[in-house]
Amino acid sequence: MSTTDPTPDSSHLLGASDIRELAATLGVRPTKQRGQNFVIDANTVRRIVRSAGVTPEDAVVEVGPGLGSLTLALLEVAAHVTAVEIDPLLAEHLPSTVAARMPGRADRFDLVLSDAMEVTELPGPAPTALVANLPYNVAVPVLLHMLATFPSIEHTLVMVQSEVADRLAAKPGNKVYGVPSVKANWYAEVKRAGAIGRNVFWPAPNVDSGLVSLIRRQPPVTSASRAEVFAVVDAAFAQRRKTLRAALAGWAGSPAAAEQALAGAGIDHTLRGEMLTVEQFAAIAEHKPERPSK
Repeated sequence: MSTTDPTPDSSHLLGASDIRELAATLGVRPTKQRGQNFVIDANTVRRIVRSAGVTPEDAVVEVGPGLGSLTLALLEVAAHVTAVEIDPLLAEHLPSTVAARMPGRADRFDLVLSDAMEVTELPGPAPTALVANLPYNVAVPVLLHMLATFPSIEHTLVMVQSEVADRLAAKPGNKVYGVPSVKANWYAEVKRAGAIGRNVFWPAPNVDSGLVSLIRRQPPVTSASRAEVFAVVDAAFAQRRKTLRAALAGWAGSPAAAEQALAGAGIDHTLRGEMLTVEQFAAIAEHKPERPSK
């Protein structure tokens, strides 16, 4: 089937009635605890795959496949799809859904039963893309973990709560710019890639959703480690209303030591963390004063 066909066959994808019937058959009841909101619209999952820029050369990792709506759309295009699912019941039945609806592509699919935060390796080819409808309550840590663990991921598209999407894509000086913004930017160029309405989910969430695109880039050139840079970021935003001199006092050892590190990095100590780029945070980490030994 051509992916450029303006009216492609959607019979193998999951619609609203398919999702409800499948859920009833399996005895699945979406839970708020796991942030389960299943996409019930074929046009939406195809839009996500297009926005993700998935090609026939891509090996895609999907987190939280649920009943398989997005999984099937990914298999239409990608060379391989590996899904990571934490729910044992959903994980048990997803391979049979793939085999029944897309038998010709079932050999391109792998499933991992695990908490995504604990995944350190995946079967099949190294992933080149991450595409996922991420549970709202764990979206940021899961995203950052996957980007850190699998450097082969070149491009990512995640669907998250609209508010989270704004934070991830925010630039310095924006009022919602914070820890997620800076840490995501360590790995990638980040931007909003669209909005998703509530009516394409079952059950419909109480919040709007947004798409976020992340294109892998080289991290800032710095002698500091990622952990050292992220420690500065965490400290700066733990008390985001304070100046950097005050906010980084605990990290540096004292307000004076923080001012010394900021001066070394060429940064005004009266600024707040929300004004700094990831490169500037890296420069601060490089100039952390050595604490006197006791």
